[in-house]
Amino acid sequence: MGFLDGLMGNASNVDKKEIMKEFGQLFVDGEEVNVAFKVIRDLFIFTDRRLILVDKQGITGKKTAYHSIPPYKSISHFSIETAGTFDLDSELKIWISGNVEPLVSKTFKKDSNIYDIQKVLAAVSG
Repeated sequence: MGFLDGLMGNASNVDKKEIMKEFGQLFVDGEEVNVAFKVIRDLFIFTDRRLILVDKQGITGKKTAYHSIPPYKSISHFSIETAGTFDLDSELKIWISGNVEPLVSKTFKKDSNIYDIQKVLAAVSG
């Protein structure tokens, strides 16, 4: 997994130290990054307390939206849809307690690494 995977929409692991350095202002005292995945410019950051979604917007990516889902028990369910023969995209959806529609809907260009994010979601929300 590397630069090419990121361009193709695959999730790639990001070093925890990199995440702490770049996004340290988002974390509360004592909060630790468990694992982080990068999908093109966006990030899924799983900490010991919550899921943080980083959505880089616009052409330059300077505008950034941060979405925090604390605690993990607020995730009521999630789904993945893998790519098919004619549909080459995979999709991840995350629902939060009390919401009928998914709060998060993310498209991946290939389905090979969507399973890594699904495994973490299953572990933390189970």
